[in-house]
Amino acid sequence: MRLINVEAFLDFHEGKARPDAQILKEFNDSELAGTAYAALSHCWGKLEDEVQYTEMESLTNVDVATRGKIQRRSGYRKIRKACQQARRDDLHWLWVDTCCIDKRSSAELSEAINSMYVWYANSDGCFAFLHDVDAKTLPTEPDNRNFSESNGWPRWFSRGWTLQELIAPQDVHFFNQNWEYITRKRDSVDTLSVITRIATGVLKDGLEWSHASVAQIMSWAADRTTTRGEDRAYSLLGLLRVHMPMLYGEGKSAAFLRLQLEIIKTNNDQSIFAWGWKIKNKSASRFLADDPSYFRDCSNIHRITHVDFLNILEEYISKSRLHALLSTEKRLQTFAVTNHGIQIWLPLTRQSRTGPSELFSAMLACCEARGTKSRSSPITIAIEQFDHRSRSRCLGWPQVENQILPVKFKKILLPYRDNVNPTIRGPLKKQSTARFAFEDIIRSDSLIVVVGAAGSGKSNFIKKLTGTVPTTTIHLH
Repeated sequence: MRLINVEAFLDFHEGKARPDAQILKEFNDSELAGTAYAALSHCWGKLEDEVQYTEMESLTNVDVATRGKIQRRSGYRKIRKACQQARRDDLHWLWVDTCCIDKRSSAELSEAINSMYVWYANSDGCFAFLHDVDAKTLPTEPDNRNFSESNGWPRWFSRGWTLQELIAPQDVHFFNQNWEYITRKRDSVDTLSVITRIATGVLKDGLEWSHASVAQIMSWAADRTTTRGEDRAYSLLGLLRVHMPMLYGEGKSAAFLRLQLEIIKTNNDQSIFAWGWKIKNKSASRFLADDPSYFRDCSNIHRITHVDFLNILEEYISKSRLHALLSTEKRLQTFAVTNHGIQIWLPLTRQSRTGPSELFSAMLACCEARGTKSRSSPITIAIEQFDHRSRSRCLGWPQVENQILPVKFKKILLPYRDNVNPTIRGPLKKQSTARFAFEDIIRSDSLIVVVGAAGSGKSNFIKKLTGTVPTTTIHLH
């Protein structure tokens, strides 16, 4: 970890630093353990307004003209003000993401992103700079006039990376655009909860003591944005306690899929399948979400413990049969990723059969907290099965409360990616296009025309109607 020497930087600013002064210093893990430091949390401005690592490293050796240009940048002013605040707090070191990471090295960038949550958590002071706030208080309700581009709240609360920067530190001190103190996290948990939808318990005690579900953590990021699409996933690594390499260029959907698969490797939290449970009248060909926004309605989804879920299942499956099913392995606590999908044991109830498809409801080991002492029923998701292997997710199917239909505990395979040609490497090729003219249609032909925009569900309709998946796009002339 690389840190700014607060005194050396301020000496440079005041014109007192020697040319050989070292403003940046690298610490190994053992050295860092005994070093108190502050961390700056902020929104990046334009790249040319920030101070980069190479500039900070050579700051004391640049000519007067270059020094003046750097000092006039808004990013330089942020660092100077943060250093001054650190000195007031008797902290001699400061971490700033713009200049403490050498982003020319992909290995260093990947290590930093995977370590960032811990770095903020271990900081002895975290300064959140709200560059678009001039008041000395946090807003308590949306203000679309002043914050129209960030959902009515200061922009800091709309950025993907600042989510972990709010949760990880024990405390966060907020400053306005003039670097005037506003408040601290510990004193404003109710207001911060309104702004962020994060439970007050998480803001008070941290993730370690709150036992937040995967779905809850994803929901906090639902409306946040990042400059690069992949960072929608990468900014959640620390919050979800997983590590993975950065592959910029893979796209946000691929990055988010990799994130979810990494979560499944270390966590048996079934709330990861609860996304979109309030979305109406849509279907999905895979059971992992494309983006955190699909978890928007999951801020109150809590895990059900293994013991409690067994007690619930005993209401629908006889105790002897249930324990026989669970005797060979801990099936409720285990699901595995294969090249064909996610193997998982779920309580299934057959709801209906229409033509070639059957509709099942599957009970997940998670529920919605309703603020009452009565136990909420488990979340159910609707699964449409076209044959013994082809399944899709039906969104918007009503939640099944207190099921009375027979429940079977079965192992099923849930697809997590769309079917792709395994021989294709690199970006997927465009689908082939079949063309024909109306004069080619003869009187004895039966013609069904399915019209709809991309993503409207045409393929699912054709699949239900014919039992096959359309592989071409047909243009009529």
